[in-house]
Amino acid sequence: MSTVPMTDPADLAGRPDHVSVSDTLSQVWTLAWRAAMKMRRSMEVMFDVTIQPLVFTAMFAYIFGGAVSGDVQSYLPLIITGLIGQTVLTACVATGVQLRQDMDTGVFDRFKVLPISRIAPLAGPMVADLLRYFIASVLTFAVGIAIGYRPGGGVLGVAAAVLLAMLAGWSLAWIFTLFGIVGRNAAGVQGISLLVMFPLTFLSNAFVPTDTMPEPLQTFAEVNPVSLVITAIRDLANEGAVTAAVGWALLGCGVIIAVFAPLSVRAFNRKM
Repeated sequence: MSTVPMTDPADLAGRPDHVSVSDTLSQVWTLAWRAAMKMRRSMEVMFDVTIQPLVFTAMFAYIFGGAVSGDVQSYLPLIITGLIGQTVLTACVATGVQLRQDMDTGVFDRFKVLPISRIAPLAGPMVADLLRYFIASVLTFAVGIAIGYRPGGGVLGVAAAVLLAMLAGWSLAWIFTLFGIVGRNAAGVQGISLLVMFPLTFLSNAFVPTDTMPEPLQTFAEVNPVSLVITAIRDLANEGAVTAAVGWALLGCGVIIAVFAPLSVRAFNRKM
């Protein structure tokens, strides 16, 4: 584990009251690098973005393809983009759990006596997690293409879909970051996060068209923010079109960041 040098309490009297934007960005990058090094040394934490896309893509395509769309090839444009949304959301859960573990082991006790921005310890690991979302999205597309998926949006459409998935993952991770701060322990954070994650992913358009659902579930699925993101990813990857769904997805990501980032920083300051 990376270590952070302790600061003599006597030195805190000279700590600046305000951290500049450039210093904040530098500190976020430093802590993002620390988080990336932790990933490299503990590869098991990457299983959800490396092994899961491989297994789930093949499993869902061959098990449900015939039942949902008549054949596997017709199901691939639906399931590949849906699995990207599901995998990125699963990866967000790990963000909150890892944060809680770091807080429980005292890592953040060191950060609070350092003259750094309060948002840096939260944003740094989340910047590193962009790498996890990128790996999960690319692997899912790669497996899909290997078994016959042909994205109509071409290279640019797929690249735009990957970028949107990364942005959606980063914004949704602020919700689970808040859970990680207010949760009592890592197991509790994981339990609460899964309780939120499963309805959002399964009551969406990720795996089946929403018009086959009962009306109450269909209404929920259509306004589910996960459905908005997945529809936008489909429009980009399958058609190469920047539709209204893309605009709504970007707006939704912005709203989530605007609401949950300040709440997370405020809760973090109270805890620390």
